[in-house]
Amino acid sequence: MATVLDDINAGVREDMEARKRLVSLAELKDLAQAAAPARDAWAALGGTSPTREQLKVIAEIKRRSPSKGDLASIGDPASLARQYADGGASVISVLTEQRRFSGSLADLDAVRAAVDVPLLRKDFTLDEYQIWEARAHGADLILLIVAALSDTQLSDFSALSRELGMNVLVETHTEDEIERAVAANARIIGVNVRNLKTLDVDRSVFASLAGLIPAEAVVVAESGVRDADDVTHYAASGANAILVGEALVSHATPRERIAEFTAAGAAAIAARS
Repeated sequence: MATVLDDINAGVREDMEARKRLVSLAELKDLAQAAAPARDAWAALGGTSPTREQLKVIAEIKRRSPSKGDLASIGDPASLARQYADGGASVISVLTEQRRFSGSLADLDAVRAAVDVPLLRKDFTLDEYQIWEARAHGADLILLIVAALSDTQLSDFSALSRELGMNVLVETHTEDEIERAVAANARIIGVNVRNLKTLDVDRSVFASLAGLIPAEAVVVAESGVRDADDVTHYAASGANAILVGEALVSHATPRERIAEFTAAGAAAIAARS
C-alpha cells in the first residue's frame, strides 16, 4: 500500500521531469557554478561550537501541509524571511514542493535576494538534478529523507552536496534510519516526530531517538512545535536546533516568536548541562 511519502514522491518526480524539459542538467550545472558560494549552514547551526549553549531556529516559510491544509497565504515570502532573520533565525527553510505545500523555486529566489542567512531548500530530494537545482537557486543546505532513499543515494547525494559547498540535513524517523544516517557520515541529523504513514505527531519520539545520535552531530527536532513548552521539551531532550513552520507562519509577530523560542531553548539547554 502506498504511503503519503510515496504519493508525494510520485508528484515530485513528475514535476521534476517537467522542469528538466525546460532546463537541462548541463544548464543547471552552469548556473550552479556561477552562483555565489554557499553559506556555512553547519557553522550557523552551531556545528563548530563545542558547547552549543544556544538553541538554533530553522524558521520555515510554509503555506500549507498535507496534514493541516492551508496555513498562511504568504504573498511576500521575502518580507517574512526578513522578519525571520531579524528575529534571529539561524537558517531559513523554504518549501519548494508545489503540489502538497504550495511552494516553488520562485519563493527560494525571492528569499535568497532578501536575506543573507543560510537557506534550506526544503523538498523531497530524489535525483541529483534537484541538488544542482538547489545550488543554482542559492540554497546552502538541502534535505535528504532517509525513508525515501537507498543507502547508495544517501551517500552519493551527500557527497555531491558537499562538493557543491552545501550542507545536508538528514531526516530520520526511526532507530534504523538514524543508524543509516550515521553510516552516511551525516553531520546534521533531524528527528521528525511526524509519522510518514499517518501524519500523526508524537513528540515523545524525539527523546527516545535523540540520544542515539553522536554527540558531534547537530541534532534537529522537526515537527510538533506549537509553543515555548514544546521548544523546552525538545531542548531538554537533546535538540541543538528546531525546525518550525506552522507556529511561525500562523503567528502575528513571527520575529518575536523566534526570540521567545530561542530564549526557552537556551534555558532548557542550560538546565540540562
